[in-house]
Amino acid sequence: MEYAIRDTGRDVEVDVKGQLTFSDHKAFRDVVKSLDGYRDKNWIIDLSGLDFIDSAGLGMLLIVHDTAAQHGSKVTLRGMREQAGRLIRVARFDSLFAVE
Repeated sequence: MEYAIRDTGRDVEVDVKGQLTFSDHKAFRDVVKSLDGYRDKNWIIDLSGLDFIDSAGLGMLLIVHDTAAQHGSKVTLRGMREQAGRLIRVARFDSLFAVE
């Protein structure tokens, strides 16, 4: 997994590329830790560069969701490609997150 964090003023965007699997857990925890500094902003997770996500990756998205809720932030998943979008819909994450 590769990622980049960008503050757009009103929002903070996280571009995620590659794969989001169990082996990315530590790196993703670093992403969540970085987002902690952006309280009161919308958190946008851009998945348009994500080739693959597994159940552990879904768990990592739950960590983002829970952390955002603690800070009063809203999380939006943006740009899901076919595999990620299908898994997120099957897991009913589209009821937890705003989806663009």
